[in-house]
Amino acid sequence: MFENLQDRLGSILNGLTGRGALSEADVSAALREVRRALLEADVALDVVRSFTDRVREKAVGAEILKSIKPGQMVVKIVHDELIEMLGGEGVGIDLHAPAPVVVMMVGLQGSGKTTTTAKIAHRLSTREKKKVLMASLDTRRPAAQEQLRQLGAQASIDTLPVISGQSPTDIAARAVQAAKLGGHDVVILDTAGRTHIDEPLMVEMADIKKRSNPHEILLVADSLTGQDAVNLARNFDERVGITGLVLTRMDGDGRGGAALSMRAVTGKPIKLIGVGEKMSELEEFHPRRIADRILGMGDIVSLVERAAENIDAEKAAAMAAKMAKGKFDLDDLADQLRQMQKMGGMGGIMGMMPGMAGMKDKMAAAGLDDKLFGRQIAIIQSMTKAERANPDLLKHSRKKRIAAGSGTDAAAINKLLKMHRQMADMMKMMGGKGKGGMMKQMMSGLAGKMGLGGGMGGGMPDLSNIDPRQLEALQKQAEAAGLGKPGGGMPGLGGLSGGLPGLGGAKLPGLGGGFPGLPGLPKKK
Repeated sequence: MFENLQDRLGSILNGLTGRGALSEADVSAALREVRRALLEADVALDVVRSFTDRVREKAVGAEILKSIKPGQMVVKIVHDELIEMLGGEGVGIDLHAPAPVVVMMVGLQGSGKTTTTAKIAHRLSTREKKKVLMASLDTRRPAAQEQLRQLGAQASIDTLPVISGQSPTDIAARAVQAAKLGGHDVVILDTAGRTHIDEPLMVEMADIKKRSNPHEILLVADSLTGQDAVNLARNFDERVGITGLVLTRMDGDGRGGAALSMRAVTGKPIKLIGVGEKMSELEEFHPRRIADRILGMGDIVSLVERAAENIDAEKAAAMAAKMAKGKFDLDDLADQLRQMQKMGGMGGIMGMMPGMAGMKDKMAAAGLDDKLFGRQIAIIQSMTKAERANPDLLKHSRKKRIAAGSGTDAAAINKLLKMHRQMADMMKMMGGKGKGGMMKQMMSGLAGKMGLGGGMGGGMPDLSNIDPRQLEALQKQAEAAGLGKPGGGMPGLGGLSGGLPGLGGAKLPGLGGGFPGLPGLPKKK
């Protein structure tokens, strides 16, 4: 969502950090460009004005202009003010109230209220271990109540049985009563929407609020609607009183202005963001992490969290045992590709790695995209069990059959086999003798640079056991190690300008260019 803004701000701020000294005129010229970039991203004008005024006030002081690295100080000021504009600290859903805690969902029709209701219920039941009841108060939209019932069945969440003819306020009262009797911790009320704000809608919302006494009133807004979403939040807050915002479709290609404006305009925190269609694709909104992504500093904490959620610990242990023996077959390769897809694909992972956000276009030009992973998995799935375990069996006739089954050609199969062969050779080297193998040494080195001791036998820490406080500490340690600075890059990977080693040079085996694998490994002789 923030790609265009990220590119613009990145080039402006990189121009500042490259200079030895800054004059007041240099700062003013850069802030004019920042202002233009924010306005083009559809951020509200009054928000842009106050943002640039605050940055200018701090950036033109004598201590900044005379500091050793004034450009980096200006970047820090922009970063801090961006965090402030987005709300400072992340705020989650407040469940500190007598059970059942009533959460009321409001918003316009088509903003994704019903789906978001189910996502929140799924999140509370899986992460917080809460017993949740969902109730649809939408009696106008055809099959709205049936939609929520089906989503509840899909996610194993209780839904209030439908009684035809009841008014929304009566359904709300019945839902609260049913939650009390059923021993539910949380009851989520999915209210009706309209195509636009009107008086009957606001009256209905106020009546429901009076009958159900909600602890949280969350406004669901489509982030692709830009400034309309900001006006919507203002109107709902004045008439109903909202406690927080949920932005949907944050994975879209909108300009991101709504997300940047809403907190500043309404004073209400953005609590959650929808980043995809799946039930699990709902994330907490962390201002610092979003600011880091916008300024190309990466988001190590979210990447670690995503890895902890998606990486199967048992499979990872089995893979480590096979690697220690130097074994790596095509099933293992398919597992690796699937895990990368679950974590958001190459684009999603690169967007969170410090100094790597600008690499997406280069990777796409090199043919290294997520569709390629899908094709490679299809090729592997078209093989027999024996062929996956022993790729040497694949002669011309077998390749012809696999190409027909996967919708590819022999050249694509040969590229995949070449990639697997080189990766298998690498695994043999990593599983070598002495100090636990090269992979262990390399991961220990990276952990050392990030200030992370202990973990899995001196390597990286066990992601599944990291608590939120450790994750926040991890972000700070990464920044201190130079991983969170624009142009800092990952250790051994160069900065923004250098990017990944080998793009345009050495090639990822079988993929037609780019991404040579892991840094620090000796070249095969």
